[in-house]
Parts: sequence; structure tokens; C-alpha cells
Amino acid sequence: MEHFLSSLTFLLLCSSIILMFLISIKWISSHSKTKKNLPPSPWKFPIIGNLHQLGSDPHRSLQALSRKYGPIMHLHLGSVPTLVVSSAKAAHEIMKTHDSSFASRPSLTMGNILLYGCKDISFSPYGEYWRQLKSMVVIHLLSTTQVKSFQKIRENEIERMICVLKESCGSSVDIGALFDSLTENIVYMAALGKPSDGLELTKLVKQFIDMFTFFSVGTYVPWLSWVDRLTGLVGRAKNVAREFDEFLERVIEEHAMKKEKEGAKPNEGRDFIDILLNVQKDGTTGFTFQRDTVKAIILDVFLAGMDTASKSLEWVTSELIRHPRVLKKLHHEAEEIGQGRSMIVEEDLEKMHYLKAVIKESLRLHIPAPLLAPRISTEDVKLMGYDISAGTQVIVNAWAIGRDPTSWEEPEEFRPERFLENSFNYKGLHFEWLPFGAGRRACPGIQFGVAIMELALANIVYKFDLGLPNGVKHEDLDMSEKFGIVLHKKSPLVVTTIPRF
Repeated sequence: MEHFLSSLTFLLLCSSIILMFLISIKWISSHSKTKKNLPPSPWKFPIIGNLHQLGSDPHRSLQALSRKYGPIMHLHLGSVPTLVVSSAKAAHEIMKTHDSSFASRPSLTMGNILLYGCKDISFSPYGEYWRQLKSMVVIHLLSTTQVKSFQKIRENEIERMICVLKESCGSSVDIGALFDSLTENIVYMAALGKPSDGLELTKLVKQFIDMFTFFSVGTYVPWLSWVDRLTGLVGRAKNVAREFDEFLERVIEEHAMKKEKEGAKPNEGRDFIDILLNVQKDGTTGFTFQRDTVKAIILDVFLAGMDTASKSLEWVTSELIRHPRVLKKLHHEAEEIGQGRSMIVEEDLEKMHYLKAVIKESLRLHIPAPLLAPRISTEDVKLMGYDISAGTQVIVNAWAIGRDPTSWEEPEEFRPERFLENSFNYKGLHFEWLPFGAGRRACPGIQFGVAIMELALANIVYKFDLGLPNGVKHEDLDMSEKFGIVLHKKSPLVVTTIPRF
């Protein structure tokens, strides 16, 4: 956020210089155009608009504004008109009723630099390229069959994590760091066919993800895009992009050479790069794509697949420690399912209804991406009585929706039982709960992430009693947040684990 604040200070100075000029222009234009019925909007500064109101925790700041201005409000983030949605009803309108009108993405500086001009799934504009790309990824990379083919990888890595916890012998362990390592290894094996080569790759992935948290002036005030070059933001992004491109080029070449030696093999059970190279060569999908698309997809996997699962595991473990009643109930379910075996396996998970409810409740309170990836309207839309112009950016505050008292009884309470009483699933059909989005732009990797979370949590609870070190009481556990693309705990989750058998 320090980059954001320094850039914001510069913009405020510019604002004060031309304030009177813009006020006069605004007065003239407002009397020369037909009035539109826009959603309620707080007062804004020239140039920066309402950017100053986002603060260091935008999801909370926008929730506070929505309580004053309503569940659908109109902001200006710099020169970008933005619709902020904070209720299930409004989210339904955006991602269901008018989904096709809001299915595209705005142009983002970081996405263009780091993702080969947004050739990935997450940030590419809505159109034929995106439709073909998503279809290919869903069918060939993230289908139920393909996700299941990585079962042995998940089980091996979770077993390795369990061994580390056993060796701790009751001493303090940063379990959040273990979750990071777990998800990294699973993603590397699934995407690249090999574990990390060491700290260098992990460091590079972290730099890549962190670049999306920096504030880009040019994204919101295009005529000031030179500020991003002046601050060094563009240079840093290009350096990260170059390093990652060189790394991925080496890995792809290794796969291509190995493929030439071994000959073509079935896709099932192979890593993502193998599958993508096979699809590219066979051309059976009718979708022609170049190597940049292969690399952009792999980067998407890193961006969406690592922090989401690991931080969700850290949050749900924190909630279990804070709520001994829930932990005890989950212990009991795990014991009934495990029956003294060395490990709970994936075939057991369908019977663990309370485990699924615990994870869903944690995702409600600690949604991985509190603000869903921005959308942009491609045509004029009448939305809940308001006029929304083409080119309006849309931000869905899924964090606020998950805590909306009109949808949830005692929304700040951690009560997994509520998910035993409803039929909510991960398909994005219930707009009160959007951990992976909804509509055309919903996350296609849901099964991949949920499989990691369920199996890891089931085995930790089955194998260990969890506690806090140094006599810290469970109710005193620090649950403060650090905002980012994925919501982090501000302080590490350090626990003690005592083997149960």
C-alpha cells in the first residue's frame, strides 16, 4: 500500500491545481447532456475521483460506503466509472441476468505486461478467443477426470506435510508456511511435472503475484501513465515478466524434447504443459494458439492456484482453533471416517459432510478474493432501475456479500451448521456466497483447489490435536487481515500439534 499512498499524494497535488477548471467544465457539461439515472455516489475529487476512499482495506471501506449509499453505488476510480456491488440481489443482476453484458475485463497495466497482453483466462477480454480458451482449459486441464489424476500427488504431498508436523514433537510450527509449501509443490507437480527447483522459483512466483497488488496510476488515469514508469513500477513488472518468460521457455523446451524422444502419449495423468503441447500439436479442438498462450495459462495457474488454497487452509485452521466446539465435532467425524487407518483418502471425503460445511463457512467469512476480479460492461444496461453505460467497470464486493445480515443470520459468527441446512455448492448458483465467483467468469479451477483443502484439513484434524503456543488462549488468536489479491492473515499462524495416535 505504500506505493499506492505515494502515488495518491502526487495525484492529490494535481487535483488541487486544476480543481476550479474541472468544476467549471463539469457545470457546463452537466447542463448540455441528458441526465442519466446513476446509482448513488459519494462526493469525489478531480483526477483521483474516489480512490482516496479505498484505504488500506478496500473491501471494508467499500462495505462501509455501501451501508451509506446502498448495495449498488457509482464511484470514479481515477477517470474510470465504477459500479460497486455489495448485495446478493445486485450480484445476481450482474453475473446472471446481465452476465453477457458484464463478462469482459478492463484493460489492466499489470495484466498486459505480465500475461502476454492478457492472453490468459482470468484477464482476457470476453470474446471468441476467451470462449475457446476456457473450453479447452475446462475440458483438457481441469476436468473431473484430470483433477482426479493428480490424486497421488496430493496424497504424497499431504503425507509429507503430516510427517513434518509429527517431527515437530509438539513444538511451535508456522503452519501457514507449511500450507504454502504444500500448495506450491502440488501446483508445480501438476503444472510443470516436477517440484520446485528451489527458492528461486518460489521467490519468482511471489514477485509475480505481488506485482498485481501494486497500484498502477496509468490503469485509472491513463494520461498519467508516465507516473508508473517514473516510479519504476513498469520496469519492475517487465523484469519479472522477462525472468518468468525465460523460465517457462526452458521448461516448455524440456517437455518438447522429452516428447520427441518418448513419442505421443495419452493426456491423462500428465502435467499441464504436456497436455497443452499435445492439444496445440493435434489441433483437434479447432482452436489455434501460440506458445505465449501456453505460458499465460501456466501463469494463471500460479496466480490463482497457490495462495487461494494455502491461505484458505490457514484461515479455516485459525477458525477451528478459535472454536473448540467445532474442532471437537470435526475430530469426531474424522475418527468415524478414518477408523484408525494411517490416512484419510479422497474417496472418504464425500462422507465428511461436516468437514465440507466447515470449509464453506470459513470461505464465507474469509473469501480468498474479497473483491472479485473486475468486470466491464460492453453495452448500456438498465440495472435495478439505474442507467449503466458501456465501459463501466464493475467490482463485486464478495466479502461484504458473505457478511450481509439480510442474507445471513448472525453473519459475523463462525457457524458451519448453517451449511448443513442449505444446499449451497461451489457452482456459483447462490449469490449470497461467491467464494469462486459466478457466471461466465467464475473460476474454472474450483475442483482443483477444493480437493487440496478438503484432503489436507481432513488429515490434519484426523492426526493431530491443534493448540496455540506459550499459553495463548484460543479466543485471543489474532485474526487481523492483510489485503491483497488473496486475503492473508496479518500475523503467521503458529500452532502446536500433538499426534492423536
